[in-house]
Order: sequence, then C-alpha cells, then structure tokens
Amino acid sequence: MAPPVRLLQLTDTHLHASDEANLCGIRTTDSLARVIELARAHNWPPDAVLATGDLSQDETPESYRRFVDTFSALNVPVHCLPGNHDIPRKMAETFTGSFNVNLTRWAELGAWQVVLLNTSVPNDNGGELADSELEFLGTTLRENSDRHALICLHHNPVAVGSEWLDTMQLRNSRAFFAVTERYANVKAILWGHVHQEYDAMRDGVRLLATPSTCVQFLPGSRKFSIDTRPPGYRWLTLNPDGTLETGVRRLETYPFVPDLSTRGY
Repeated sequence: MAPPVRLLQLTDTHLHASDEANLCGIRTTDSLARVIELARAHNWPPDAVLATGDLSQDETPESYRRFVDTFSALNVPVHCLPGNHDIPRKMAETFTGSFNVNLTRWAELGAWQVVLLNTSVPNDNGGELADSELEFLGTTLRENSDRHALICLHHNPVAVGSEWLDTMQLRNSRAFFAVTERYANVKAILWGHVHQEYDAMRDGVRLLATPSTCVQFLPGSRKFSIDTRPPGYRWLTLNPDGTLETGVRRLETYPFVPDLSTRGY
C-alpha cells in the first residue's frame, strides 16, 4: 500500500519587487520567512508544497523571482497556480529553469492526484474557470479514477460568510461542482484568496481554505476588514484509503502589526 502523502499549503504570499514593501502594514517577505520557519519546525519535510495563488502583489518579474528564490531553497516540489493578483505568463517565464517551482496542472502523489486549476481572469478580482479548465478537470478525474483527488484553485467556490469577499468568489462554481459531483474519487477541494481558515463538508467532499502568509481578513465581515490573527499555513496528510487529516498552524509570536485602518489591498 502506498504511504500517506504529506503536503503543506502556503498561500497568498503577496510578494513585491522590494523586500521593504508592505501589504496593509505587513512586510510580506518577512512574514513569509517566519511562516516557513514555523513549517520547518513542525511539519517538515513535506512531499510537496502547494502555493495557491496571489504569489505576487505588484505583478513584477522581480516579485516572482523573489518567490522562486525563497521556495527553491526548500528543496521540495512546489506546485503553483495563479490568483487574481498574478499574471500567469510572467509566472511561467520566471519559473522556467527552476528545478522545483512549477506552474503545475496535475501531480501524482502516492495513491492521490492533485489537480491545480487556473481561476484567474485578467483585471478582475473575481474568478472563473474557462471551458478548457473544466474539460481538463473532467478528463483528468475520469482518466485517473483509481486515484483519490485533491482539487486546488485560488478562488472560493462557495461563500465563506464575508459579504465583500463573497462578491469575488468563483462565478461559475455551479459548472465546477457539476464536474466534481460526477466523480467519487474527489475527496477534497482546497483554495486560497480569502485569507482565513475555512473547513466544511459538501456532499462528502472536504472544503478547505487557509490563512495567508501575510495579512488576514476578518471572518464574517460585511465590508473589507483586517483581522489581527497572525499568518499561518495548512498541513495535510492524505491517507491511501482516501481519508485525510489537516489543520492550520499560525505563528504564536508575531512582531508585524497590520494597519487596521487600511481600506483595501
């Protein structure tokens, strides 16, 4: 029997060209470094890292180079997908030549498969899956029906209870679920974007979202609101029988104070 698969999700890093730049008062380079230190202390080494979008904040090649430099040093596979703050073309150009950081669409890991989808839409904070992405998802699940499936995307396919965030979720989630509901091998769906923890079940499928490695959004907020909780990451253990264990770990001591007066990001 295949061994369990251990994964880490580090999401919404929002890096800039300059390591002095901040997002809502938090220097994203520094906060990411602290989160990686925490992961190394508690959940290392993983079989792979999942980076589920908004890798960059300023969409510069330098920000993606900063990402590659940071994650290449981890010496584990890093599977990436774009978010609404990313430019997939620049990501692909920058990742070319990296031995472990990739824009991945599918990964085989033990008894599992990880399917990574692109929900980004140019100049739009909301998300949508192109027909080609939905076709890829269906074909992949059908052709690999003997493997349990973890599906990753950036935008939340369900409302998370924050009114302002839920206006920017996956617009064609009905079409997305129409595909996933046809395949019993889909065990979990994982995303970023919402900068907060979410854990629920839908028709036997685990739905998961994860805090950002930098600034957090206040759960249940009607308008844009910053949370004072510290950054973190998600760990996942994918068992060969199709069950999974997962949790979120946050920094306990955190020297970076968010600017609660920020009106947007």
